[in-house]
Amino acid sequence: MEPVWRQQGRGRGRSQEAQGARFRPGGGRGGRTEAPHSAAPLDKFEEIRKSNQAAAQRLVESHVSSSSSDDEDDDDRERQDGKRGQILASTFTTYTNQTGGDATGLVRTGQYLSDLFQSGALTCLICIASVKRTQQVWSCCSCFSLFHLPCIQKWAKDSVFLVSSVTDDDFGQKQHPWPCPKCRAEYPPSAKPNRYMCYCGKLQDPPADPWLVPHSCGSVCQKELKPTCGHTCLLLCHPGPCPPCPKMVSVACMCGKAKPLPRRCSNKAWSCQQQCGKLLPCRQHTCSQTCHTECRPCPRVSVQSCVCGRQKAERPCSSPQWNCQQVCGFPLPCGNHACEKVCHDGVCPPCPRSVSRTCPCESSLPCTEEVMPCGDTCDRRLSCLKHTCSMRCHRGSCETCRQEVEKECRCGKHRKLMPCHKEYLCDSKCPKTRSCQRHQCRRKCCPGNCPPCDQSCGRTLGCRNHKCPSVCHQGSCYPCPENVDVRCSCGSTVLVVPCGRERSTKPPRCKEPCRCPPSCHHPTREAHRCHPGPCAPCRQPCLLPLAGCSHTCPQACHDLVLVRSQQVGVQLAGPWEQPTEPAFVQKALPCPPCQVPIPTSCFGEHEVSPVPCHRQGRFSCGRPCGRPLTCGNHTCSRECHLVTDAVVTGLCEEGCSKPRPPGCPHPCPRSCHRDDCPPCSQMIRQRCHCKISILYVECMILTAADDQTKVKLSSCNNQCPKELSCGHRCKQVCHPGECEDRCQQKVKLRCPCRRIKKELQCCVSAQCVVQCDDTCRDQQRRVSHVRTHLDTKHTWIDTPGHTHLNIHTHLDRHTHTY
Repeated sequence: MEPVWRQQGRGRGRSQEAQGARFRPGGGRGGRTEAPHSAAPLDKFEEIRKSNQAAAQRLVESHVSSSSSDDEDDDDRERQDGKRGQILASTFTTYTNQTGGDATGLVRTGQYLSDLFQSGALTCLICIASVKRTQQVWSCCSCFSLFHLPCIQKWAKDSVFLVSSVTDDDFGQKQHPWPCPKCRAEYPPSAKPNRYMCYCGKLQDPPADPWLVPHSCGSVCQKELKPTCGHTCLLLCHPGPCPPCPKMVSVACMCGKAKPLPRRCSNKAWSCQQQCGKLLPCRQHTCSQTCHTECRPCPRVSVQSCVCGRQKAERPCSSPQWNCQQVCGFPLPCGNHACEKVCHDGVCPPCPRSVSRTCPCESSLPCTEEVMPCGDTCDRRLSCLKHTCSMRCHRGSCETCRQEVEKECRCGKHRKLMPCHKEYLCDSKCPKTRSCQRHQCRRKCCPGNCPPCDQSCGRTLGCRNHKCPSVCHQGSCYPCPENVDVRCSCGSTVLVVPCGRERSTKPPRCKEPCRCPPSCHHPTREAHRCHPGPCAPCRQPCLLPLAGCSHTCPQACHDLVLVRSQQVGVQLAGPWEQPTEPAFVQKALPCPPCQVPIPTSCFGEHEVSPVPCHRQGRFSCGRPCGRPLTCGNHTCSRECHLVTDAVVTGLCEEGCSKPRPPGCPHPCPRSCHRDDCPPCSQMIRQRCHCKISILYVECMILTAADDQTKVKLSSCNNQCPKELSCGHRCKQVCHPGECEDRCQQKVKLRCPCRRIKKELQCCVSAQCVVQCDDTCRDQQRRVSHVRTHLDTKHTWIDTPGHTHLNIHTHLDRHTHTY
C-alpha cells in the first residue's frame, strides 16, 4: 500500500510525459528517428520547466496544512494563536450561549480541535503521514480518527477481499463488513467511503476555508446526541464526539418524591437527599439510603429457611436461598423409592427405574426388579459403526473396537493394517502453504484442509518500532495501536502522537521555565521558557575574579564559545572531501584583561587620568616636564619623565632667557648664566622719521637714551620732504609725527584791481585782504569812461568771457598809455 505522499508523482523533475518520451514507435535499431539538434534542447527545457512548475505547485499545497512543521517566529505564533482562538470561539459560541459560558463539557471535543492545529498531532494511521488541510479525509464514527480518503478506500477493499478469499466458497459473492483500522468497529459494505464529506455529513467536498475548522462545512452539526435525549448538537461542524447536551429540562429526583427542577439535559439525575423507603427484595426491610436510582441488596441478617424447608439459620437478606446439604428423602411417585437428590426446591424428579427398561433381550421389567444379563452375545453397534460387540450381554458401554482392518491414512497416501479404533496418521508433512501465504502447513498427514496459520505475524509495522502481534495473516497489518508521548525538554508538556510519528514531530511548545542545568560556572541559567535543543549561550556577566587584582570579569559568560577550529596540516584532496573536524567548536575563553579605570598620576604629576587596571602604573602624559633646572632660569623641556628629586640636575643647554632691556630685540649671546647680561653692541637698522634715509644706531645707545635723544637719533637732519596743506614744502628738519600747519613761506597779495601788491607769510595770508584805495577807484572811473567811447570801435563777441577779455585788454592798453 502506497502512502498518499507517493501517489502524486514518482520523481523530482521528471514527468510522465518525459518517461513516456523515452520510447517511441519504431524504436528498433533500424527504425529510430533522430530529432533535429536545434529542437531537442528546447523540448528538454520546456519539459524541465513544466516539471519544476508541477513540483513547485505540490510544494505550495503541502505547506497549506493543518499540521505544518515550519519554524514560526514569536510574532507569527501569537498571530496564529489569536486566529486559532477566534476559530474555536466561533465553533463553540452556540454551545456556550446555552451553558452561560461554561465550557467544561467541551474538553474532549476541544482536544480533537486542538489536534487539527497542532503540528504532527493529526496522522493517518494507514500511511503514517500527516493529514493536510487540502487533502480529502474520512472520519470514523466510533473513534473519530481521520484517515486519507484513498487510504481508507484501499483499506476497506483489501479487508473485504481477504475475508472473502478465506471464508467464501463462492468467492466474492457474499457481502462482508470491513473494520476501522484503529478501533476495529465494523462497517457494512454499503458504508464504504466513496465521497469526501464534512464531519456532519451535510456537504460534499467542503472547501478549505482558513477561518473554519479544517474539513468543516461551517454549519451547525445537528447530529443526534448520545445518550439519546431528543436534542441535537449545537456546535458548528466539528471533528470528534459531540459534547453533552446543554439544554435545560425539568426532571424529578431519582426517587420521585421531590418536585421537578430545571436541570441540564446531560446531567438530569439528581438527589433530593431524602430517605428512599422502598421495600427491598427480602420483603422484610425498607431501603435506608438517600435518594438514588436502584436500591442495593439488603445488608441486614435474618432467619432464613433452606430450600427444602427442613432447617433454618441466620443468613444475609441479600441471599435468601441456601441448601442444607441433606438428602431430600421424599417418596417418589412410584411409591417404591425415595428422592436421592440433596436439598432442592420444586417437585422431585421421577423415579429413574420407572422408565421403560429391557434386558439385553429387550424384555420389559418393572422398576422393582433387577435386570440380569441374559448371557447371549451383545451384538450392539460399536463406536466405529462398522462392527458389533462380541462380548456377552453386559451392563454399561461396550469396549472399543479392536479388530484388525486395513486403514488409509488421513492424507490418502498410505495404507496399513491396524486396530479399528485407532486412527492411522502417516509421517508425511503437508507441503501446502497456509492461508497466510507465507508459511507451509507442515502438519503430519494433512487431509488438505490446512488449519489457519498459528504463528505470529512478526512483520514490522508502519511505525518502524514494533512488530505485528497478530496471528500470521494476509494483506497489510493493522496500524500500530500504540501511542507515543512527545515531550518538551522539561517534560511538563506532552503531545500524544501515533507510534512512528515521534521522529518527525517537533516537541510541543511549553510555557514552563527551562529546567536544564547550567553548562557554565553560574549556579543558575537566565530565566527563559522551555525549548527544544540546547540552551542559548549564557549571557550573564562572568563575575569571576581576575588575576592580579580584586575586580571581577564584567564580560558576558565565555565558558562555552563557538570558535572556528584551526585545522593545521590537514590537506583536503578536493571540495568533495569533508573535513574531519567541525568548522566550529565550543571552547572556554580566558577572561580579558581588567579594564576598570584606576586614577593614576603621570611621572611629572601634571595630571591624574584613569588607567586600565591591567596597565596600572605611572605613565608619561606627553607634556613638557616643567621642573626647574640647576641654572635657576629654565625648566626641563623633556617629555614627562620619572624624577626622584624636585630639581632636575644637569647642565642647562638652553640659551639665556633673562629679560632684555626695554627696546632691545636681540638675545643674549651667552648661554644660560646667573649674572647680568653684557650690554648689547649690535647695530639697529632703522629708517628716519621721513622714511627716506636708513640709519644705523648702536642698540646699547638707543635703548639707554631718553625720548628726546631717541628722536634726534632717528632724524636724518635733512629738510622734511612732506608737503603742507597749502602746497608748500615743510621747512623743518626731519622730525617725527605730523608737520606743523603754520607755513612761513612769503606770498604776494593784490587788491581787486591788481594795482596794490603786498608780501605776507602763507599762514596769515588767508586772514588778510588787500583793498583798493582812492587811486584805484579813480582809475576804474576813467576806464569805464573810455569803455563807453570805444564800444563802436570794437567787435563785440556774444560770449561774455570774450567781451570782458577785450575790455580788459583795451583798458590795459590805455592804462599803459597813461
